[in-house]
Amino acid sequence: MQCRRGGGRGPSGWCVRTDNGWMKMTQDKSGSRFEAVLSRPVLSEGESIWGFVVLPKSASEGLPRRGRTTVEGSLNGQAFVVTLEPDGRLSHWLRVDRELMEAAGVEFGDAVAVEIRPVEQEPEPEVPSDLAAALEAAPEARAVWDGTTTIARVDWIHWITSAKQSKTRAKRIDDACDMLASGKRRVCCFDPSGYYSKALSAPQAAD
Repeated sequence: MQCRRGGGRGPSGWCVRTDNGWMKMTQDKSGSRFEAVLSRPVLSEGESIWGFVVLPKSASEGLPRRGRTTVEGSLNGQAFVVTLEPDGRLSHWLRVDRELMEAAGVEFGDAVAVEIRPVEQEPEPEVPSDLAAALEAAPEARAVWDGTTTIARVDWIHWITSAKQSKTRAKRIDDACDMLASGKRRVCCFDPSGYYSKALSAPQAAD
């Protein structure tokens, strides 16, 4: 199937328009397949090279949630398991590390074939060291943390790590411990999709 201006649905899938141009996408019960351009993000000095792909909304609609969610799939036939990030526009973006780029033989600006499907069970997130230390020092908060769901822990961590300043992050950790100690199993007033709060977005693409 070839995408042309105007998009639309064909016998083998859809053409959908994104900020990175038109994408081909097919969908079935096992997941979604689409083509997109591999973009180069604006990197800070000394940061390791990586790329990203923004999912078409139709692909995100087949996922369990609008917030962080883990998928398995392939990029140009190279398998991966990764946690997708919300783009703040009711879709997600996929980080492509340098190792996967090299294994798939792709460079920035290439059109890549992506296949994704949700994992059967969301894996336990890695707890940041500063949050882990705070929970260790607050037994009541730790008990509620251990008793809540994996998805709730994903959202607690996402809320904390999405802070743009270190002092904001430190305050969120303190607030998280207070809320957990009071019995709150889920983070209050956090929009994990970023759509309503406008606090989350896909990376800025380099020129």
